[in-house]
Amino acid sequence: MQKNHGSDDGQGGRPRIEMSRRTLLRGSVTTLGLAAGGVLFSGNAAQALDIYNPFSGYRITGTWQDHLNDGSLGGIDYGMGVGTALPAAGAGVITNIPDNGTGGHTVTITHSDGYRTQYMHLSQFLLANGASVGKGGIVGYSGGAVGAPGSGSSTGPHVHWHLITPGGTRVNPLDYLGGGGGGGLPKTSTEQDGVPGPVMWQRTQNWLRIESGYTGPIDGAPGPRTYAALQQNLRNWGYTGPIDGVPGTNTWAALQRLAARNGYTGPIDGVMGPNSWRGFSHFINQDRWN
Repeated sequence: MQKNHGSDDGQGGRPRIEMSRRTLLRGSVTTLGLAAGGVLFSGNAAQALDIYNPFSGYRITGTWQDHLNDGSLGGIDYGMGVGTALPAAGAGVITNIPDNGTGGHTVTITHSDGYRTQYMHLSQFLLANGASVGKGGIVGYSGGAVGAPGSGSSTGPHVHWHLITPGGTRVNPLDYLGGGGGGGLPKTSTEQDGVPGPVMWQRTQNWLRIESGYTGPIDGAPGPRTYAALQQNLRNWGYTGPIDGVPGTNTWAALQRLAARNGYTGPIDGVMGPNSWRGFSHFINQDRWN
């Protein structure tokens, strides 16, 4: 798959790294607690930030994990033709950074509480520095053609998108959606990148609340109550072990059976990997679990 991205670590406004994305979950309770507990996501901040995904109709050509694997600070690439209008993910104030290192022409939108979204590899800026923009307002036009002005190190037409916290950490904006981008819970990006995170677990908790009597918080941080409700629900998918809130191979094998009804084609071996999580997330992204 062509990723269509360079390192996207332009020099202007370069954020510092405080911690890395946790490795992919493999069924360990300890690992699940750390990764899904949201080391870059508190739950509350997302609800206060009024952003949405203006690129949901475009194909992801480089996932967050792809960027980390390539040594980048992280980002999401959406493939689109040069000159595509780029809507603001949320209201804010514009800062344009021409020729921002490998990121090329970069527009920064400073939102409430100091959060910033950035789009990289633009072919054209539209608004002046200091201008205010409303959510959905056009801030510039996409670029990314190899060698074109503003493309930086891009290897193909696309836009690169990421979010920077007030503390200066670059994070995945898809983990922060939900404050005002539409009713209910946001969709999880796990369906595309196969990496489980807080939004996936929020949606899972809401599913379990609706179907299995889960009464804990919808916070994206699974613990024994979430896992016990999951085990109870997975009785429908062949789970025969105890309802003890401690997931193991039998729990994950049952979850893979559910995922197999939603596009997963791998083995039912109780070892969750990217394809298992994608199939499950296809199920959990259904509107009825919003």
